[in-house]
Amino acid sequence: MHQTETALLFIHALSPLHAGTGQGVGAIDLPIAREKATGIPYLPGSSLKGVLRERARQWDEAMLFAVFGPDTENAHEHAGALQVGDAKLLLLPVRSLYGVFAYVTSPYLLERFRREAALVGLTPPQTPTVPGRTWALAASGAQVVEGSNAYLEDLDLEVKEAPHVAEWEAWLAERTEAPVKGRLLLVHDDLMGFLLETVTEVVARIRLDDETKTVARGALWYEESLPAESVLYSLVRAERSFRKGQEMLPEAVMALFKGLLKGALQLGGKATVGRGLCRVQVGR
Repeated sequence: MHQTETALLFIHALSPLHAGTGQGVGAIDLPIAREKATGIPYLPGSSLKGVLRERARQWDEAMLFAVFGPDTENAHEHAGALQVGDAKLLLLPVRSLYGVFAYVTSPYLLERFRREAALVGLTPPQTPTVPGRTWALAASGAQVVEGSNAYLEDLDLEVKEAPHVAEWEAWLAERTEAPVKGRLLLVHDDLMGFLLETVTEVVARIRLDDETKTVARGALWYEESLPAESVLYSLVRAERSFRKGQEMLPEAVMALFKGLLKGALQLGGKATVGRGLCRVQVGR
């Protein structure tokens, strides 16, 4: 018997993912949420937990409150048994001249993923070192590499083959079902920071005037999203039930939670225009 149960979730975006802040920045009216210190996009854990709570509405009310906590007006009664962490970015899809797109990541993103994976008993491959800002590491025979170069957006990168990248491809492909094979590129942390600022999806949206069927005054805005195919991860922790009369062990709470992951989930905002369709899996 354990006092807590933990699991690592992989979130594969099947359509652009908009986890907004509700506050405009610069030319973008509806930017995505980013970590304060690193600027890396993320999906708040409250967003994921809220979607799963709605899916669990079919449960008995006592069980629902035991797992997710009471409704807001009764939040003081007891805590929920389930804790869902923020979903952090692991792989960013970037347009590539070869192979359509590449999955780009960096040593920092891989190292912090390894840190959280270790908490649930997973052992990802080692993280290799990237020689410099103009270099990328790839597996042998990667489809996003032509000769000894990879072309991402307007960037021309020299490529060095690295066995550890092939190990990461195999490890991630086994656990995420994302099309990682032949597409993984490991770049310098500095270059990753540049890509995180420049390759997110920004689209213009308008609202038509009902009478004239033209763009209503002031009804033009810009929305930012993580691109479709992005891969994120989240740490989930289950404790015993704190609700009186509803005894549940952490194992039972985690089993109920995993049962909610069947089928695609809609995460983030702008669901009515197809944003946020995601496949969520538990890392094995």
